[in-house]
Amino acid sequence: MKSRTKAVSWSGVLLLVLRTCASGQQSCLVEKMRPELQTPNETQSQLTLNSAFMTPIVHSFLGLVQPNPFPKDLLVRMINNFNSNTQTEMVKEVLNYEKGFLVCVAIGILYIVLMPLIGLIFACCRCCGNCGGRMQQKQTSSTNCKRRSIYCSTFIITVLILAGNICMFLSTTYTSETVKSSSNEITGILDDVKGYVSSIPQQIQQVLDESFLTVDQVKNNLNETGPLLGGLIQNGLKDSLNPAFNSITQIAQVINSTSTGLLHVNETLGQLKPKIDALKTNFSAVRQRINNTMNQPECMNCSSLQQVVDKLSLEGSLEFSDQNDLSSAVDKARNADVIGQANKGRDFFDSIPQKVKNETQGSVESALSKLNDIKGQISGVSKDLPLDFLKTIPKEISTLQQSVSVYSPEVERASLISRAIGLILSCLILLVVVCNFLGLLLGAVGLNAKQSPTDRSGTSNCGGVFLMVGVGFSFLISWIFMLVVLILFIVVGNTYTLVCVPWQSKQLIQIIDTPGMIPGFNLSKNLNLKISLNIYDIYSNCEQNAPLWTTLHLNELVDLNKYLNVSNYTQEIYQSFEAAQINIANITILSPDIKSQLNNFSNSASTMNFSTIIQHINDVSGTNLSSAADSLDFLAGKQSNQNISNQLHGEAKDLRDIQADITSNIMPLLLELNSTINNLSAVASQINASVQNVLQNVGYAQEILNYNISQIVRAESKVFVDCQMKIFLAYIQWANQTITGNVGRCRPAAAAIDRTENLLCKHLVGSLNAFWFSLGWCMLFLIPSIILSVKLAKYYRRMKYSDVYENNNLPMHPFPKANLKPEFVENAKQ
Repeated sequence: MKSRTKAVSWSGVLLLVLRTCASGQQSCLVEKMRPELQTPNETQSQLTLNSAFMTPIVHSFLGLVQPNPFPKDLLVRMINNFNSNTQTEMVKEVLNYEKGFLVCVAIGILYIVLMPLIGLIFACCRCCGNCGGRMQQKQTSSTNCKRRSIYCSTFIITVLILAGNICMFLSTTYTSETVKSSSNEITGILDDVKGYVSSIPQQIQQVLDESFLTVDQVKNNLNETGPLLGGLIQNGLKDSLNPAFNSITQIAQVINSTSTGLLHVNETLGQLKPKIDALKTNFSAVRQRINNTMNQPECMNCSSLQQVVDKLSLEGSLEFSDQNDLSSAVDKARNADVIGQANKGRDFFDSIPQKVKNETQGSVESALSKLNDIKGQISGVSKDLPLDFLKTIPKEISTLQQSVSVYSPEVERASLISRAIGLILSCLILLVVVCNFLGLLLGAVGLNAKQSPTDRSGTSNCGGVFLMVGVGFSFLISWIFMLVVLILFIVVGNTYTLVCVPWQSKQLIQIIDTPGMIPGFNLSKNLNLKISLNIYDIYSNCEQNAPLWTTLHLNELVDLNKYLNVSNYTQEIYQSFEAAQINIANITILSPDIKSQLNNFSNSASTMNFSTIIQHINDVSGTNLSSAADSLDFLAGKQSNQNISNQLHGEAKDLRDIQADITSNIMPLLLELNSTINNLSAVASQINASVQNVLQNVGYAQEILNYNISQIVRAESKVFVDCQMKIFLAYIQWANQTITGNVGRCRPAAAAIDRTENLLCKHLVGSLNAFWFSLGWCMLFLIPSIILSVKLAKYYRRMKYSDVYENNNLPMHPFPKANLKPEFVENAKQ
């Protein structure tokens, strides 16, 4: 039987330990909100205008001019092996690659040479009366049709020139704005790079600061071993001790309430007994007088009431023998001070934190020393990372920004100059367009098809003169403008095909990675990496916002586990706490004597017959003398002897007085006694179960204290240390993940390169391409404009020599004219 009890006890203890360990794990707050890493702020691009409206056309043209792929191998060979032996061969390859541009250059040179030459020849011929210089126009049947055809063609060509001129104005504005904003844009790009580079040491320091906070948190927890570890031990014991203490408190309350009830019963009985004794004496005297009266011979029919009188009695007993036993048991239980024993147990329970603090002081000091070592080890991460090198980069960028700011006024001046040059060139082209439009307008308005060429109006002649002014001005400026087109085409066009296109396709970055392309540049060697690292891979990773750890393969440079592996220190902390002997002195919750008193109290309460007591009270309170008094009055009314009648009436009155005394003085006390006894009966019915519950809870708690408190202390100590180590492990996991996955996300670096490409190619080169293409467009259409203007001018200018062609059947359809003179209208009708 004992072995079985012991087995049950140990199984209960095992469940208790598992429960306390689980509760300790739930109370361990390992996860915490870690602060977000500081990320650099990216500046917004100030370039809002763009020349995208011309981009597809210009790029298509340049694609036709230069269809060859980017000459990567040729460029590498030119940089690495350019010497006298290979110079001629490489020049041939370059010329072969640039043959599209060379053809266009040849055409441009031919244009530059021929246009002034042809203009000079044309002027000389005109002076000699040739090339339309003779002021005579032949009149044929197709004259009007030719004039209209030339007019429409000239108008279309002029509109095309105007479209190109508008594009020139727009591209001039774009170019000027791009040059003007370039200083701020470059400064913004450098700010982004500087902010990004500066943020990397800050992020590393933020991770280290978080480690210091973690160490400080664990230190604070260790310094608070008493309330924390003691609290865990209390949590491990409260499920067994609290029921015992609570049940002791409850039974103490039961004892007090029972004692109070018994005291009230005694007080009520003390008041009742004298009154009942006096009442009994009075009642005995009255009954004796009634018997004496009824036994007199003169009493008529008195024998009929003899039985009623004989039944009158006040013999109910209020003596309760069991009450003394219960009172004695209650007094002994109260004297045992059960509630005082419960308070001693609670004091023992509350003193556990202080005892734990005293017992673990040496282990805590050892653990704190290890924590300082952990802090020093983690801070070593920053030593192997090239943070000092990164700290020098912002200074160099700041120096570069100062240089940019120094040249900013020159850049703004260049912006104004470029705008002025572009506007001047555009206005000169616009002058040709204006001359052509004025010539077309005035010539059409002032021409009368029926008039002789020698009689043409001044308005028509003025229109022809404007057309010839446009021709002359075209000859003067076209070759100069074509020279501008040729220079911009060679420089900007090649910049687009040799820089922008391969930049956008990432080929330019791949060339930089070519060994020997940049003398002395070896990224892997500079970073002391074993693997081959190239700029293209870095740029691709940065486009995906990858962290520096994976982008630069810093795992070969820094052994992160070396600094974040704290298992040795944690093991030593475990051992120091395992070596600590936390001795919590045991107590006896209830002594055997107190248990005996409780059992005696329970037995006394269970043996007390409250039903008999209540029956006795009911017997006393059930006495009714009024009916007997009424019978005596009735008998007195039948007596012939007045003396006997008066005696019977007086004895009836005495019975009524006794009944009134019972009702007014005895019954309230009997009712109060009855209520008290009923309450005691209700309490007593629960005493046995309450005492058994107390003894059971106290026995279970005492077993835990006697045999298993050391196991609970060890289990909760392990839970406490595990919690502190989990805090470290959670930080280590976060630090590892942060350093390898979040520190130095290099999208800002790739964005800076993209913004540079956007500034150079999309805005500056794009607007310049649009300008030279628009100007070349105008120069191209100046040739047909000159030819058509010369031909059309002869139809509007006033001739010196007439040439009449008469044909009455020829239908004439002159252009509509405004404000014709009356005589001209009359002649036309005739």
